[in-house]
Amino acid sequence: MRALNGIDAAAVARIADERLDWRFKAVPDRLFGTTIGDAVHGGLGLVRDGFLGPVLTIDDEALEHNLSTMAHWAAGLGVSLAPHGKTTMAPQLFARQLAHGAWGLTCANAGQLRVYRAFGVQRILLANQLVDPPALHWLAGQLADPGFEFLCWVDSVAGVGQMADVLRAAGARRPVDVLVELGGDGGRTGTRSLDEAVAVAEAVHATPELRLVGVGGYEGALAHDASTADLSIVDAYLVGIRELTIDLADRELLADAPEVIVTVGGSAYFDQVAAALTALWPDGLTVRPVLRSGAYLTHDDGFYRDVSPLGAHPRITGTPPLKLAFTIWAQVTSRPEPGLALLTMGKRDASFDEGMPVPRRIRTATGTAELTGCRVTKLNDQHAFLELAPGAAVAVGDWIGLGLSHPCTVFDKWSLIPLVAADGETVVDLIRTYF
Repeated sequence: MRALNGIDAAAVARIADERLDWRFKAVPDRLFGTTIGDAVHGGLGLVRDGFLGPVLTIDDEALEHNLSTMAHWAAGLGVSLAPHGKTTMAPQLFARQLAHGAWGLTCANAGQLRVYRAFGVQRILLANQLVDPPALHWLAGQLADPGFEFLCWVDSVAGVGQMADVLRAAGARRPVDVLVELGGDGGRTGTRSLDEAVAVAEAVHATPELRLVGVGGYEGALAHDASTADLSIVDAYLVGIRELTIDLADRELLADAPEVIVTVGGSAYFDQVAAALTALWPDGLTVRPVLRSGAYLTHDDGFYRDVSPLGAHPRITGTPPLKLAFTIWAQVTSRPEPGLALLTMGKRDASFDEGMPVPRRIRTATGTAELTGCRVTKLNDQHAFLELAPGAAVAVGDWIGLGLSHPCTVFDKWSLIPLVAADGETVVDLIRTYF
């Protein structure tokens, strides 16, 4: 594999050779049989070339702004980024994140890990305990690549034993690097106490098939908004992360690691994570703070808009806020009642788990304008119910552009996404996802 910035550039480039057809919703039928690369280089317009609705787009200028903003902010604090690629599962976007200095990429399961390796990603954090025997056998083969760096979580003595048994049977050529995961009551995975975490670390230390290199965790499952109470919960959890790291170092359970990896973080509280992980550590303890945010790439028009430290209510000064990069365009298909329009978009096309889509623009035969005072009240599988503001001039055949909340449940609904210029019309690339 020829790696550039930690990814196989040739493998990413080969995405452009895939031929377009009916598998990709929204793609104009005139492009069927054309490669992705030829379609883009031939010049495409979202409206001019008749992309079918609904169609999701990504604003290239906003995307680049978010990439640069997050990279500069993290670098200024001495924080490494390992963005969670599960958000997009788009190697073209992985490559841009790595080109902007990302230290590595994070995944959540073995299926995602195989996609990353198919595109030659060289440093991967799997933010879970990996105990599936077929996956561990496959991983053992991947470890034959000396340039491949892999880390995953451990959160139980039983899990440590299961991993070790399979890796031993598979003949893994080198130990798997692991981090003890500290969770929290009511959270997701992870040990629930410092004592339990130490017991897991001691089990790893006694297991030749594994090497303990640090501590991992996730604060996003413990809080859900930017209230003082929830911010305090996050801070308390981060105190525990620091205490565990120092305790493991004092017990010399991290002595074999060239540097101690301490990684926390989603896209809602990364300011607090960075502050905790870059605070002074004891002499002799060399820590690499790693932040795993993924949703910053496109930001959103809902949950992260409201809670992100670089959102609509910023908690970080001196850094520009992130920009919404998503727009989904859906056509008005029916006006069955006064004050109601039905759009050709539903749960199969848009996220709805962290808030309804937000109508922002209307496109008619005479042009595009802002749309205010309207709201989506519910989604069916293929329809959105748009409650109209008094006097809103919305007609059958018009197109509504909507912002979306929670990127992680948007990308998985689209296998090919137009990347558009600032005019919203010129298609500069087609982003392929692999879910």
